[in-house]
Amino acid sequence: MDNYKIKKDFPILKNNIAYLDSAATTQKPESVLRAIQKFYEENNANPHRGAYKLSINATRVYDEAREKVAHFINAENSNQIVFTRNATEALNLIAYSYGLNKIKKDDEILLSIMEHHSNLVPWQYVAKKTGAKLNYMYTNDEGKLTDEEIENKIKKGVKIVGITHVSNVLGTVNEVEKIIKKAHEVGAIVVLDASQSVPHMKVDVQKLNADFLVFSGHKMLSPLGIGVLYGKKELLEDMTPFLYGGDMIEYVYEQDTTFAEVPTKFEAGTQNVEGAVGLSAAIDYLNNIGMDKVESIEEELMQYAISELSKLDFITIYGPKDIKSKASVISFNVNGIHPHDVASVLDSCDVCIRSGNHCAQPLLRYMGIDSTCRASFYIYNTKEDVDKLIEALYKTRDMFSKWIKKG
Repeated sequence: MDNYKIKKDFPILKNNIAYLDSAATTQKPESVLRAIQKFYEENNANPHRGAYKLSINATRVYDEAREKVAHFINAENSNQIVFTRNATEALNLIAYSYGLNKIKKDDEILLSIMEHHSNLVPWQYVAKKTGAKLNYMYTNDEGKLTDEEIENKIKKGVKIVGITHVSNVLGTVNEVEKIIKKAHEVGAIVVLDASQSVPHMKVDVQKLNADFLVFSGHKMLSPLGIGVLYGKKELLEDMTPFLYGGDMIEYVYEQDTTFAEVPTKFEAGTQNVEGAVGLSAAIDYLNNIGMDKVESIEEELMQYAISELSKLDFITIYGPKDIKSKASVISFNVNGIHPHDVASVLDSCDVCIRSGNHCAQPLLRYMGIDSTCRASFYIYNTKEDVDKLIEALYKTRDMFSKWIKKG
């Protein structure tokens, strides 16, 4: 399998850990680390500010990164790409600059119950500020949105639909094309959280006909602190700025200011050029593998992981059972043992998983649980990582067995 070779490109993974928390943040390949170092050694300056070579070079690599992102998600124009700190900031930008200005009293904002807090809390704020109604689409027992739920909930009066492409808890791959088509039929715009999809599969914003789409670079091999907002040109041009200050202006007078064109009007202050350079290098790395290959590597690994975990009669697995409906996330619980305790024991075995509510408290509350363990996979994971997880889970069960029996 190619992922055995891929793993060697990641310096931090040479210490023999099984890193299974890529849904939170991914590790960085050597090529991304080198690209960041090269920027600071050769091109470090403030972009869009100076007429000297270093600043011109910084501007060039920053603008090239925007072009590369646009091409990666098949945006029509690079001006539709706004750099942010992360997907959370991008979603807040949409909520403040679009939501607060376009949503009126008694309008409806519709979310799925599986949304990350970042695509939920901002819309709570907008609803409270505008007097809009906030409603939800709920999952079935397999963690999926049914056709009936989509048809019944996306109706006249809905103005915004917020939907995650892939659930960060259940791994559910939502049928977003169907949701977007239905939303447009009733005059709503769609805010698509693609944080868990863009790193793992081909995402074509023109094919999807997405209105807004966001993702974070750190979940796809790039540094922390760089995110992306894609928006349709007419929507972005009609929106007011989210932050005010340097570089997003056109002219400033004592009592008034005019703003720069999109996307610059949304990028106030000195930007994270390092992050953009790292994201550019991460896209090069993924393109070199090929997103089709990324998908096939992860699908084979997920099939193995689900098969092996399903053999354990002391755990409960959540989410879709059909591998075609599930991305590289598996949430589970070890019967009778708190997820935090499980994660601590696994850590002593050099297995890194996430435990908690995964910034999706409404979903877990709807499911009737408080928290889960979550193993999330990426292209650098191997079957040996899965085997190490299984072995550590047996150890966890054995360590706690006498207390479970007493309970």
